[in-house]
Amino acid sequence: MDYGFRNGKQLVELCRARDMAIGQIMALRETEISDKTIEEVRFGMNEKLKIMKAAAAKGMNSEMKSVGGLIGGEAKKLDSWRQKNRSLSGSIVNKAVSRALSVMEVNASMGRIVAAPTAGSCGIIPGVLLTAAETLESSEKELVDALFAASAIGLIVTQNATVSGAEGGCQAETGTAAAMASAAAVQMAGGTPEMSLHAAAMAFKNVLGLICDPIAGLVESPCQKRNAIGVVNSMISADMALAGIESIIPFDEVVEAMYRVGKALPIAFRETAMGGLATTPTGIEISKKLYSAEQ
Repeated sequence: MDYGFRNGKQLVELCRARDMAIGQIMALRETEISDKTIEEVRFGMNEKLKIMKAAAAKGMNSEMKSVGGLIGGEAKKLDSWRQKNRSLSGSIVNKAVSRALSVMEVNASMGRIVAAPTAGSCGIIPGVLLTAAETLESSEKELVDALFAASAIGLIVTQNATVSGAEGGCQAETGTAAAMASAAAVQMAGGTPEMSLHAAAMAFKNVLGLICDPIAGLVESPCQKRNAIGVVNSMISADMALAGIESIIPFDEVVEAMYRVGKALPIAFRETAMGGLATTPTGIEISKKLYSAEQ
């Protein structure tokens, strides 16, 4: 039985025809292309989940220092503040953001993470889905299913556009991660495949045109804070979709638009550290200090 799909439209049609959720379709697709059993495929995804959980917790329990020294300790700081104060954005959002900050700290200190879809956007999916699982009281199976749903969205983007900041800007990295997480969160909350794609489309639209301008060329700043905003983007997009709000532009067309926008971005805004925040006076000074210290 063929579980292949090229775009969001085909994915939804498969879900309808098989009466399955996005995550189920994606898991079965993996069995077809890998010659593995469904148990083996799910075991592999569960191993990735374990890595995500460990990375999400590490920075909230200890302070790490990144290789470049630009980030470290933010996850613990925000989580401690959340527990002692009334948050403007709410405790659930802040916990999800803390987890995302933690994963980015682990990545920047050369720890073990899951690049989902990239190292520069690795905090968004664990931040959103681990917190959603707590909030919704989801089972481990449902969480693994959600990761398969997120993977389906990532697959569509890679087949039709890009997840590379060097090719499409930060919209392609944190934008894709937010789209993946929002679609998966909708599935966890009992939403339909159509709702998942609306959520993913809205998450993309919210950051269309976002540049990639790493200070000193390091995946630290502003990357970590963009993972934070990616979490919020994902969660509110999921909530809007679950409420019945739809994206006026279909998901597949949004992906196509994102790719065109990414291609149109000047090279200075595509991970070259030649524009944006990287070329501010402070950004230049940081770069000089870092690289002069290496010589």
